[in-house]
Amino acid sequence: MKFVLVHGAWHYGEMWDPVRTHLEAAGHKVHTPTAGGLGPNDSKYVNLNGAAEPIIDYIREHNLSDFVLVGHSWGGYLISRIAIEMPERIRRLVYFAAFVPEHGKALVDEVPPHLRAALQASADERADGSVVLPFFVWRDGFFNDGSAEQAQEIYDVLRPQPFGAFTDPADMTGWERVPQAFSYIAPLDDNDITQGEWGRHPRLSNRLGVFRLVSMEGSHEVLLTNPGYTALKFIEAGRD
Repeated sequence: MKFVLVHGAWHYGEMWDPVRTHLEAAGHKVHTPTAGGLGPNDSKYVNLNGAAEPIIDYIREHNLSDFVLVGHSWGGYLISRIAIEMPERIRRLVYFAAFVPEHGKALVDEVPPHLRAALQASADERADGSVVLPFFVWRDGFFNDGSAEQAQEIYDVLRPQPFGAFTDPADMTGWERVPQAFSYIAPLDDNDITQGEWGRHPRLSNRLGVFRLVSMEGSHEVLLTNPGYTALKFIEAGRD
């Protein structure tokens, strides 16, 4: 299979390298472009279109087609935008612990009020178009199945996230042209947003209609704590 892996918030393409190594060892082709606003020298003042644009450009420049498009977390917004822009190139969409957008709703509309307030407070404090995570949220909410040492190591290389890509409402015009081939990967220990009524699965995953559900052990950051296992689940989610 051919994979295009789209990272989540605060991440960038190189953070897929551990998973990429395992997928390539299994004979698959893998591409891991970085979203706009997350490159080392990018402006943080980007919306969803600006975040998706470099990935769309990468796909066109490399003439990629018939690929499995995987989006992690916030990356669910990006793969939805990419699929709308180039539906003819997509083999399957895989939402990995990801948001599934609804037309007219932004990411901040899909998280609990206390998280929305915390993001706004970070944006107000930084005043440069970006937001960051406190370490304790990263450690217990995102990286709860990894060691404290690895959690700190990864936290230190996260990049500030463009806040505009969290507040920009999703435009799903043209979604009906996207191939109806969806998978949703649900890590059982995913706790980066409050579970229960605010959990992404099944609240958001059900927006896909008919989809392949793939469950797995692990946290929101299982791609980093257990990349080999994550690669196997990507293969399971991406197969015909």
